[in-house]
Amino acid sequence: MLRKYFYYLITAIVVLANVSDLSAQKKKLTYKQVYESGRDMRAMMIMMSRPQGWADENHYLEAKADPSKPGSRPQLMKTNVLTGELSLYIDNSGIELPEGFSIDRPSAVSKDYNYYLFNQKNNLYYYSRPDNSFKQLTQDDQEEKVAKLSPDGKKVAYVKNNNLYVFDVDNDKEIQITNDGTDLIYNGWASWVYMEEILGRATQYSAFWWSPNSDKIAFLRFDDNPVPVFYITKADGQHGELETQRYPKSGDPNPYVKFGVANVVDGKVTWADFEENADHYIAWPTWTPENKLTVQWMNRAQDNIIIYNIDTQTGKKSELYNEKQKEWVEWFEDLYFFNNKSGFILKTNVDEFSHLYYYDLNGKLKKRLTQGEWEVTSINLVDEANKRVFFTGWKEKSTERHLFVVNLDGSGLKKLTTVPGTHNSSVSPGGKYFIDSYSNITTPTRSELYSLDGKLIRTLSDSRNPANEEFELARVELFTIPSGDGYELPAIWYLPADFDPNKKYAVIFNEYGGPNSPSVRNSYSMGMAQSYLAQNGIISISVDHRGVGHFGKKGVALMHRNLGKWEMNDYTAAVKWLKTKSFIDTTKIGITGGSYGGYVTALALTKEADYFTHGIAEFGVMDWKLYDNVYTERYMDTPEENPDGYKAGSVLSYVDKYKGNMLITHGTIDDNVHMQNSIQLIFELQRLNKDFEMMLYPNQRHGIGMPLAQHATRERVKFWFKHLLGKELDTAKD
Repeated sequence: MLRKYFYYLITAIVVLANVSDLSAQKKKLTYKQVYESGRDMRAMMIMMSRPQGWADENHYLEAKADPSKPGSRPQLMKTNVLTGELSLYIDNSGIELPEGFSIDRPSAVSKDYNYYLFNQKNNLYYYSRPDNSFKQLTQDDQEEKVAKLSPDGKKVAYVKNNNLYVFDVDNDKEIQITNDGTDLIYNGWASWVYMEEILGRATQYSAFWWSPNSDKIAFLRFDDNPVPVFYITKADGQHGELETQRYPKSGDPNPYVKFGVANVVDGKVTWADFEENADHYIAWPTWTPENKLTVQWMNRAQDNIIIYNIDTQTGKKSELYNEKQKEWVEWFEDLYFFNNKSGFILKTNVDEFSHLYYYDLNGKLKKRLTQGEWEVTSINLVDEANKRVFFTGWKEKSTERHLFVVNLDGSGLKKLTTVPGTHNSSVSPGGKYFIDSYSNITTPTRSELYSLDGKLIRTLSDSRNPANEEFELARVELFTIPSGDGYELPAIWYLPADFDPNKKYAVIFNEYGGPNSPSVRNSYSMGMAQSYLAQNGIISISVDHRGVGHFGKKGVALMHRNLGKWEMNDYTAAVKWLKTKSFIDTTKIGITGGSYGGYVTALALTKEADYFTHGIAEFGVMDWKLYDNVYTERYMDTPEENPDGYKAGSVLSYVDKYKGNMLITHGTIDDNVHMQNSIQLIFELQRLNKDFEMMLYPNQRHGIGMPLAQHATRERVKFWFKHLLGKELDTAKD
């Protein structure tokens, strides 16, 4: 998936608008404070510890030093909700491990904190708290990858040589589950496109799942032989190095995928009865509390998704739920099955807004829990005992996130958080209390403990730092801009503290812009980049177009077969609105973004060159035929099915319109958005004898990391100073 890379767009610390008349008394931010290792945001924020979950209904967990042992290292403590009294939850003080191992830094730990796994020195190691024993599990030269403890903590599953293994700790035995792993056959290890677009980067390529009873493992097997090879060149050394990647671009063949269930006692594998070489997707298996198994299937067109029950003994599948949509469907990533076998809850946008539905185990709808032109974004807790669901979503304002509760019969919908802003809440196991971490554009993150009736019990942490008030920081405003055809587009901008409507200011749009990926939120910003630009006379603005999610699936669906169309329509509407403001310098309208944001930036400087004058396009897709098939075909269908849409959505189709100033950057070994994208754009610009700037970053993947990040940051700021302010950036003096 095209990710947001806003390390260079991090939003400014905010102060109330009424302090602008005091700006002359405040300190100026320096380049080093904002972008380098001097007094940066981390030094200017009060960072307090936050709770780490719940021990039980009446105690939450925190990492703190035991107050009864002055000078001791932080331990996992539990805090009484009502009294605030601390007590030790897990005592690690007496544990002694071999040199190089720390009980505080395991690779994995069991839910009860009794068993710990370490992956070091190219082998696996294990500590048992009940036995106070430490042992080495594997002893070979092969790498054990994505190792996971079983739920009971007595076994470890991992991938080695692209085969799935289990280590039975009690019997001191390694069991090899599969035997056909090769350079192109992966068992329990995801093919690249599955990791990136379906399972997610957080899995780190893991593609296996323990059963609740610790007796079985569901896993995916991939065959990458059909997938075309893409070549990535490293320029190191005298002869360089060639890296090959199996990467299916739009219209290309996918890996073949099989879904298996391994019995860890005897190593037997049962394969689910999906056609092995079918052109489809299989993912997101879910084990039910009673050790039953489901898995999700999606067709290549991504407009039909089915949840299947899988018989773990025979592999036979039976349909549980079937959904089709005109444009595309989404994976059910937070599917919940009840412990009492009453059914399951899923979140879907099948009616144009994401809502919760309660089904029985035969796939029959029992109750729709939420509805309306607003969205549920995630499930926080299903409280089976009290027959209710806690969830996060937005109702009145799409730029906010709040905690809600609703009963399983669809009654009693209630918003539990009241302060305007973006809330991230953790609910106690029985739903009596919740910890609310929130912020808004004028309030840094606070964590507070509440009872279910909304009563504040205590403040747990507050990151506001009065020292921030010493500096001349930007004024932030959250508002909407009319699209001209009925949409009110959410926007946020950062004005100079000494804003003067009689002056002229350059503007920079900071955008990502991908489908269903909103950027404008009523939340506090933890960076100072926009404040630094504001004090130098540059206004920063972000605008969310109609397809990023504020208007539900019905808004996002407009992007189907039309990537690039509505982004530019709405961004140019914002420019037209800005041009009605007397304080905007219409000759200096900049835009910047990375990944999908790099795409919209390049499109703005070509297709919409009459509106945008300057831009920094970072590691963006320049033609959708060059990006991976899962992401691209979800929105665009295949190039054969939608040739006009691919042409209309390609930056390369509009290079002849380019007339501004653009800086193009890319990492040379980007394995997500290949540098091929920027190279093809650069070729077209050169062929047409256009002026532009470019900067390549050797051995950088998707996004520019250390040790080159500081250089990339400086080049960006230099570009804005040169073109929008007409002066050089002097980092030595600033």
